[in-house]
Amino acid sequence: MNASLTIQMFFSIVGGLGIFLLGMKNMSEGMQAVAGERMRKLINAVTNNRIIACGVGLAITSLIQSSSVTTVMAVGMVNAGLMTLTQAIGVILGAGIGTTITGWILVLEIAKYGLPTIGISAFFFLFSKSERIRYTAMMILGLGLVFFGLAQMKAGFTPLRNMPEFIAWFSKFSPDTYFGVLRCCLIGAVVTAIVQSSSATLGITMGLVGAGVIDFETAAALVLGENIGTTITACLAAIGASTNAKRASMANVVTKVIGVAWITAIFPSYMILMKKIIGGDVTTVVMVNGVETFAHAMKGIALSHTCFNVINVIILLPFTTLLAKALCRYMPDKKQKTEPHLKFLDVRMLDTPAVSIEQSKKEIVRMSEDVTTMLTRLKNVLTNTERDRKNEGKIFRMEETLDVVQKDIMQFLSSLLSGNVPHTVMNDGRKQLRMADEYESIGDYITTILKLNLKMVKSDMKMPQEAVKDFTALHDQVEKYIAFINEGVKEENADVLVKAVNWGNRITRHIKEYRSGHLERVENGQTSALQSLIITDILNSYRRVKDHALNIAEVLAGEK
Repeated sequence: MNASLTIQMFFSIVGGLGIFLLGMKNMSEGMQAVAGERMRKLINAVTNNRIIACGVGLAITSLIQSSSVTTVMAVGMVNAGLMTLTQAIGVILGAGIGTTITGWILVLEIAKYGLPTIGISAFFFLFSKSERIRYTAMMILGLGLVFFGLAQMKAGFTPLRNMPEFIAWFSKFSPDTYFGVLRCCLIGAVVTAIVQSSSATLGITMGLVGAGVIDFETAAALVLGENIGTTITACLAAIGASTNAKRASMANVVTKVIGVAWITAIFPSYMILMKKIIGGDVTTVVMVNGVETFAHAMKGIALSHTCFNVINVIILLPFTTLLAKALCRYMPDKKQKTEPHLKFLDVRMLDTPAVSIEQSKKEIVRMSEDVTTMLTRLKNVLTNTERDRKNEGKIFRMEETLDVVQKDIMQFLSSLLSGNVPHTVMNDGRKQLRMADEYESIGDYITTILKLNLKMVKSDMKMPQEAVKDFTALHDQVEKYIAFINEGVKEENADVLVKAVNWGNRITRHIKEYRSGHLERVENGQTSALQSLIITDILNSYRRVKDHALNIAEVLAGEK
């Protein structure tokens, strides 16, 4: 073999594959940015209706052009308890159909427009000030890179069809027998598992068949194996996850294996049917942009890929509940020693910013609920005549958890915002970072109040009855104030600020009144100096709780 030709082929194939993958990434990120709000609505639309769940999986995969990302996202949401196993199976089945769109994109006979598409869209991406236009241009730029990369790969593969050594080697994997089909499936599965991208292996396969290096049947068998190989990504994502998430990952494997099992049993007949539907000879050479291309064979691969996944979904969709029960039976729950601090967030969802930012919001809402619970427990401690060690311990533990959650949210959002994300996601992420910090500070001051109360208890100091009434009234006001702010966070209501400012001012006035009453008791000798300092610090801590809650309202209104 000519060394110069070998190097040229290698550069063309590797370079084309790199351009192809970069194009898929840009196209996916552009689509997610443009359709981010729709993706959020789609995720929220997932119900126990298996058909709707399947449709959501199809739609999301069509938008992000990656069944692996959709499946990993489903595993992450099952791990977070946001999606049931049955719902996840429906989404995974739909993702199988959605990923077949990649094949149809590759058969579009517009490869000659790849470079002009890249050039024009690049100008809009680089110089447009409108974010929507930039991300739309990014999506089109990715599409152009996909076509250009595929053309480069086909050019690199073309010399292989005239090399006797390669033909002799590849003939060993011809799908002319049942075991030959299985060998091809195995190759497709192994290669896809290694590169962890069915889009990459599909692009390589389409390039090989388009260049005439392999025949239609071999390519079809390879693509079947690629359906199994792509499940490795979700399997890796399930490592360290909950048992239910592992079940979702296993459901992905089982559905693909079952599908390949029945299709390989009727493979020859299936190939005959595909050729009839195509309506053209798969060995016919078509000149595209001056290059010989087996266009009918490429269309046949896209068609066989789509038909296989559609039929497989039709067969398996009625049995999603049964499959979920079987997985629960053979993969029983294991007792977890510790519950993860983050309930809704999972690094598995970082590849889908529009969904990730929605889930991080749920974590902020959970922090707000924990703060409310801490205030309720604090009131029980302050008003109880006997020492309430149970609630004291729970408040301290909840404050420690808030610290960890705030740190984890910061790490998660920092990873998310460091990527290429639209302005809306960036803005929401910054708001959430600030709110997480404010809620953590509120938890700190609630604990401070508890510590000050314990200091009085350990010093055998009894709070005057008037002071008890003042603190009870103040606590109720602050607790209602926090609940009002929390509701605004949950509903993303930017209009809470006006009421929050007025309400906060009233609380501040009441704190001043309580401090004046306390100073009068000090002057009358009803309160000791140490007790006076503690009561003053408690009042200041309540005021700081109010201030941090007001900061959250300002974040919602976009002022900070």
